[in-house]
Parts: sequence; C-alpha cells; structure tokens
Amino acid sequence: MTSEHCSGKPGDGPAPPGHGRMRVAAIVSLAALALGAVATLTVIRSGGGAAEETERKHVANTALVERRTLRETITSPGSLGYGASSRLAAGRAGTITRLPREGGTVEPGGVLHSIDNQPVVLLRGRLPAWRAFESGMSDGPDVRQLERNLKTLGHFTGSPNAHFDWYTKVAILHWQDAIGVKETGSIKHGQIVFAPREVRVAETVAHLGDQVAADTAVARLSELTKIVTAELKTANRAVVKVRGKVTVNLPGGKATTGTISEVGAPRQREDGDDKKIIVPVTIALDRPADAGSLQEVSVSIDFPTATRKDVLTVPVAALIALSDGGYGVEVVRDAVTTQTVTVKTGLFAGGSVEVTGDGLDAGQKVVVPTL
Repeated sequence: MTSEHCSGKPGDGPAPPGHGRMRVAAIVSLAALALGAVATLTVIRSGGGAAEETERKHVANTALVERRTLRETITSPGSLGYGASSRLAAGRAGTITRLPREGGTVEPGGVLHSIDNQPVVLLRGRLPAWRAFESGMSDGPDVRQLERNLKTLGHFTGSPNAHFDWYTKVAILHWQDAIGVKETGSIKHGQIVFAPREVRVAETVAHLGDQVAADTAVARLSELTKIVTAELKTANRAVVKVRGKVTVNLPGGKATTGTISEVGAPRQREDGDDKKIIVPVTIALDRPADAGSLQEVSVSIDFPTATRKDVLTVPVAALIALSDGGYGVEVVRDAVTTQTVTVKTGLFAGGSVEVTGDGLDAGQKVVVPTL
C-alpha cells in the first residue's frame, strides 16, 4: 500500500476514479461564484472618493442629462375669452329691424343695427356722439372727428376742423346717398356710434321686432382678439410685469405662450362672504390660432418666478442622498457599470433640477430609481 492511500481519515477507502477532478471543478465553481458576488457588490472608489463605480447586472430606468433653460413658476387659474364686453345701446326709440351677427365684426362705416329701418352706423373716434350734427351747431372736437370719418370714406373734400360748414353738409349729403337713406345734410343723435376701432359683436340682447326706448341695450361688444385674464394674490404681484412671458395651459392638455399686456391695480373682490384683494392681469396670446375655436373656457397660467438659462438638468427623482451628506446622481457608463457623481443642486422646477458636478455633461444617462 502506498503512502497516498494512508493519508486519508480512518475508514476512508480508495478515491473513486475522477473524484479529484470533480473536487477541483467544485472549488473553481465556488471561487467563480464568490468572485462574481464580489464583482456585483464591490464598490471601487476613485478620485479620492469623489465618485464611485458600481457594476450592475442590469441598468433599469434612465433619463438624459439635458442642457436647457429651467423656469420656476407659480400657477394661477384664468379664463380665455374676448375680455370684458361693453354695452351697445339704442340711440333713439323705435322698432329693431336689423341686428348684427353674433361673433361677427363691424368695421368703421359699417352698420351696427337698424331702428325703423334706419341704419345706425359705426364711425371711428374716441369721443362718444352726444348730440346731433347740423347747421348752426357750436364748434367742437366731435365735428372734426365726424369730418375725418367722412374724408376717409371719400365724401369730405375740405380740411377737417371743429366747425360745421357747407363742406360738412355736402359731405353728409354724399354719405347719406351712399348708404341709401334720406338726404338731409344733417345727422340725428343716435344715427352714428363712435368707437376707437372696429368692434366684435359678443352677444345680441334685443330681438328683431322689439320696441325699444332710447338707451335700451341692443347688443354687447367685445375685444377683437382672444385674451387670457387672471386674478393673482397680492403676494404674487412682484412676479408679473408688462411684456413678461407666460405659459397658458389650454383644455385638452395643449399649451401655448402669452405676453402680459396689462397689470391692473389691486382691488377688492367679493367671493360669497369672503373679501379678497386681487391683482387683475391681462395676457395676449402669442399665437391666437393655438386657441382654435375655444372661448369662455377655464385655463391655467404658469408665471415664471425664477429662470436659469443654459444649465444642466436631471429629473428630481434621479437625485440620491449620499452617506456623507449632499446629493449625487448615478451616471450610466456602459451596459453594466454606473458611476455615482457628487452634484451641487440649483433651481428646482417642473420636476427637474439644475445640477453641476465633475464629469457630468449633457447627453449622459442617469439612473432614475423606481419604487
């Protein structure tokens, strides 16, 4: 018997054929598993602890590091429509024989409505018509305003001034002939309406055949283009400025941009038993076509409170808390390796955060942990 056979424990018999090879294979397999476990779990620190590389079997949910402008906002409810409407009243008593089309526009020189089959015509001007225009009337700026309109319409040949004279009367006669009414050379009160520009008919109040008295409401006029209005808390007054840009969130999930055109003085608004001080804000849509046929609908408006231009951003969910304090992100290096990079955070806005860190650049992928 050789010494090899005496080296075993008492009772051990001769080793079966191949037993040595199986034991070596088992040891190698165990070592490989152990090494594999170490490869999966071991963290290799580099750069003096500034970053950590971790080998993962699978990198799951990721997001891109992006360079963009980040805006912090406050959101306020608002309304999309044509703004506050003004009242169009009958200038004299009679029967309504013609009404404008709701939603339509009337330009200077056009007919607003008719009473007793006599048209009430829109002319351009900021002064309201408060009296009749006729020979012998006193001078006034309203006469000059009328003559300017008659000249624009091609009927007045003189130089517009504040005096009603022969040129004015002749121009009125030509105008009356052009619109098909009795030629008198004078204009009764209530036959014309002055407005700074063309008007939009928001709603007709009267009906054809109605008997109306002077000053009875006939229709309501509105702005020509859609606007957005909002009422902000006084605490947010500092974030809104005329010509400031906002985002308007329309029904259906569509968003468009707007420009603040007016910021009103704070005023009190009663809401049931509550009285609130609010700041009225008016916004013009940069692309009115984005609103389509929408009108008189609720919207929300994002007012920027802080802006960071050309900064690196990641989703807030990508931030991880570091054991020694602060935050980091896990940057994907390849299919199985990530690197934890310490970052300094800046502005948080809209689910994203501004970040800076050594080795961090746009286009990289970061891990976004999922629950």
